Amino acid sequence: MLTAMSKLALKEEIELRIKAKISPEELQVIDESEAHIGHAGSREHGGAHFRIIAKSKSFNGMNHVQRHRLINELLSDLLDSNVIHALALKLDPSN
Repeated sequence: MLTAMSKLALKEEIELRIKAKISPEELQVIDESEAHIGHAGSREHGGAHFRIIAKSKSFNGMNHVQRHRLINELLSDLLDSNVIHALALKLDPSN
């Protein structure tokens, strides 16, 4: 079970990993867990369902699948251990 503090720490961990790898011009990490209460993988205090919206020059030249793979690899330990149950991604290259 995640406490409010660990939920915040998880969001910050996600942000730190992404910022360190792709230096995004825009980044939003949104905890959508409350919308999934009662569904498989939901937790009483949230922290399992995230939406990431990012825009970065690092995505230039990458297709949709490559961008998603990059972020999934950055968070693979959290996904594999089910700390993050669901991840929605909107990843755009810079112009």
